[in-house]
Amino acid sequence: MVKKVFGKPKYLKDAPFHYCPGCGHSIIHRLMAEVLEELDIGDITIGVPPAGCAVLAYDYFDVDMGEAPHGRGAAVATGIKRTLPDRIVFSYQGDGDIAAIGTAETIHAANRGENITVIFVNNGCYGMTGGQMAPTTLLGQASTTTPGGRNAARDAAPIDLSEMLAITHGSAYIERTAVTSPKTIRQTKRAITKAFKTQIANKGFSLVEILSPCPVNWKMSPVDAVKWIDNTMIKTFPLKVIKAEVGKL
Repeated sequence: MVKKVFGKPKYLKDAPFHYCPGCGHSIIHRLMAEVLEELDIGDITIGVPPAGCAVLAYDYFDVDMGEAPHGRGAAVATGIKRTLPDRIVFSYQGDGDIAAIGTAETIHAANRGENITVIFVNNGCYGMTGGQMAPTTLLGQASTTTPGGRNAARDAAPIDLSEMLAITHGSAYIERTAVTSPKTIRQTKRAITKAFKTQIANKGFSLVEILSPCPVNWKMSPVDAVKWIDNTMIKTFPLKVIKAEVGKL
């Protein structure tokens, strides 16, 4: 039976988060630290954050951490896992990273069935650099590079990377969740747990996409940002299990 964590998780450092008010990264960090402790894998875990809002994740996770160039989280994680196959390896990436410059590395890692776990935080913009349009920015959504809203004829439609990865041969578990309510937060924790269990069972590539608010760049209050995900963003990126290998984890 898995022991539930109460209080500060063992693998979360006692450091204040630098994230903007209302950002979902801090919630996701907490969930991941809880899962690492509950599965008793923190001491053998290696995290790989590339460039983006979570580039300083090593300040918060009390596990071994390495850095990756922008978009190359899956590539660096692959190298670590192949060199140290007895370790649990995850990358922690935003949509402006994984769905843009990192698309090739991620798709091929999934297709090869690399036994790594990817946490994909989707806030629909380049959060760290000022809110520019990302591959996941919605049609009509304003950004610093699309002040009049994303236009399909000019900018194309948003990319559903998780659906793309689901058709690859080696992907084993892919789910999209959110952190907008107690219910979706619990669902996100269950998804992260399943993703790590997929890696523990050597089933192949696993990924959890998490819809996360970015109130500052969206120019919304934290409450309105959460409502916008629930009422608008999930119409383009519905919450669901996209792919799961048969068998109990």
